[in-house]
Formats: sequence, structure tokens, C-alpha cells
Amino acid sequence: MTQHLPPSLTPLETALAALLRGVDPVAPVEVPCAEAIGCIAAGTPLLAAYPSRDIAAADGWALSANDLVGASSYSPLPLTGVPVWVEAGDAMPAGSDCVLDADAVEVSGPLAQVLAEGVPGQGVRRAGSDIANGTPAGAEGHPVGAADLLMARVTGLEKLGVRRPRLHIVNVPGATATMHMVAGLTRAAGLDVETRQARARDEASIADVLDASSCDLLLMIGGSGVGRQDAAITALARRGAVLAHGLALQPGRTAAVGRLGQVPVVALPGSPDHALAAWLALVLPLADRLSARRPRRRVTLPLARKVASDVGIAEIALLAGEHRAWMPLAVGEWPLQAIARADAWLLIPASHEGSAAGTPVDAHLLRE
Repeated sequence: MTQHLPPSLTPLETALAALLRGVDPVAPVEVPCAEAIGCIAAGTPLLAAYPSRDIAAADGWALSANDLVGASSYSPLPLTGVPVWVEAGDAMPAGSDCVLDADAVEVSGPLAQVLAEGVPGQGVRRAGSDIANGTPAGAEGHPVGAADLLMARVTGLEKLGVRRPRLHIVNVPGATATMHMVAGLTRAAGLDVETRQARARDEASIADVLDASSCDLLLMIGGSGVGRQDAAITALARRGAVLAHGLALQPGRTAAVGRLGQVPVVALPGSPDHALAAWLALVLPLADRLSARRPRRRVTLPLARKVASDVGIAEIALLAGEHRAWMPLAVGEWPLQAIARADAWLLIPASHEGSAAGTPVDAHLLRE
């Protein structure tokens, strides 16, 4: 049986509301630091102060600044013994509070003299100066970044608490390139991704791999259109429920949303531009809900030229940042080269005809 779109396309906001209904954030889990990058921080531990004590910030001689008042190359200060030499990262010896460069102290056998004054804290990294005691290991609701991992590792943490929704991607033959793109995007969004391959494009073959028993979200890639070999939506109806098929969204008109039990399902078209648009409009908000992510940052800039849109269809425009303005690259239909150049995207509601040149718009960044 050939799939058909309904006579009336479902508004994007209606489909998104149906997809998000009843969806709660997943429980936090602890993962090794190496796996936490990009995941959304949740219930992260508090870090101990770092460094835990004063350490040398440079190689040199450890001394007390109060003992060096008046020392200079014209008036060397003799010492009763050779001071302690420290390497960067070494704990500061008791009674010392500064590190002088190698040529600031002359040593001749057991005798030493200082040729320069010192300032308390010179060449020293104070206890807690890098990380204050009780600092969270990552900002709750925000992606774990490289700096967060650095702080965790230097304080000895091996695991971090994150929310990492489990995603299953079902690839329908013929959409492999799109599947790899979507898998990369979802991994970058902090999801735990597992891909599965349908044996063929027929309804039974696709239905056989629609298993949501061990995931929080399921994506189907390809087979959502009305071609003679498209059967993803009938397969979803066979195993679960189709909430909406055929969206008032361009690109992405043949996308669908549904359920397998309580697990939300999004069927993305096999075409890369249509899949990416539906991913931005449907999957990204769902992933953010599952991971309890804070609202994503938008950047407001004026449009470099007019953006026109058809009333009744929500359209997504790809934008590039040029000369402190958003330059529209593509609206409705996206060449792959426009996808490659784009820095941001703008959702134009179905009720709007677009925006004139010079109008400030809030665009979502494609890469944060």
C-alpha cells in the first residue's frame, strides 16, 4: 500500500506539541569524563580547591619576600644557605611566598646571594586560585565542555553526572548519507546513539527493527515520503501510533511524529536538507527536553537582505554571519553548499510572510 499525505498538512507547532506531550527529562547518570563531552551536566559533584596548597607557577628559587627587602645587583643580599629550587607545579616550601628567576640568585658552593627583591605571591599559584572549593563540575543544564573536563581531571574526578538520552536510529536503505549526518548531529547534542539498519524498504522489514524497549527516543531515516517504495510511516502505524504525517514545514514536509509505547518517534525524510530541517524543528527541542537543557543561545542581527516566505507554511532559512548581519543563504529549499556555509537558522512562522532587509532577527546558532 502506497503512503499518502493527508489533505491538510499538520501545523508545525501542533506536531511539536504532540511529540513533547508527556516527555520528561531522563534520569542523570554518571559517565567517565572521556564520555561526558557535549552531554548536559546534571547533579555534577562539587570540586575540591585546586591547587590544594600554594605551588610554584614557574621554575626558580623559593624564598620569603620579607627577607629580600633592599636586595639588588648593586647591593646583593647574602643568605645563610642555598635556597630551595622549585619546578613549576612543586609545592612551595614552608616559610616561602615567592619564586625568583634563576639569575636572581648567585650560588657559589655553599654560599648564595640574592640580586633582586621579591613580592609576596610572585611566581606562586595560591591554593584555590584556579578552582575555588565547592565549584560545580559543570553548569547544570549546559553542555559539558573541554574546560569543564579539564577542571574535573585536575581535581581527580573520574566521572561526571550528566543527562544522556538514549537514541535509536533506524536507517531505511537509500538514506545512509543522511543517517550519518543525523547521527553526528545527535552525538554532538549529547545523546547516546545506536544505529540499526532495516533489511529492505518494505513495511515488514522496517517494522522488524522498530524496537523502543531500550531507548528514550527513536528516529527513522528515509521512507517517509509518498514514493512507491516508501513505507516508513505504514511500518510505524503497524508497530505504534502515527500522531502526524505531513507537516506544514519547508523543508521537511514529509516528516512524521509518532509513538512506540511511551517513546516518541520522529520519521525524517531521506533527503539531507529535509531531514536537517525536521531535525532542527522537531528532534532538537525533543532532545533538549529529554536532557533538561537550558534554552539555547540566539544571536540577534539585522538581515542583510529580505527573506520572503509563504503564508501557511513554516519555513526555515539558513543564514551566514557577514559584516555584523545575517545573510540569507536559502529558504524553503536548501542546496548542500548552503548547508555547508550556514552559521545559523531562522524559523519563519506560518503566519509570517518573511522580514524586510535590516529587520533584527533572533537566529539559532548551528554550532555553539
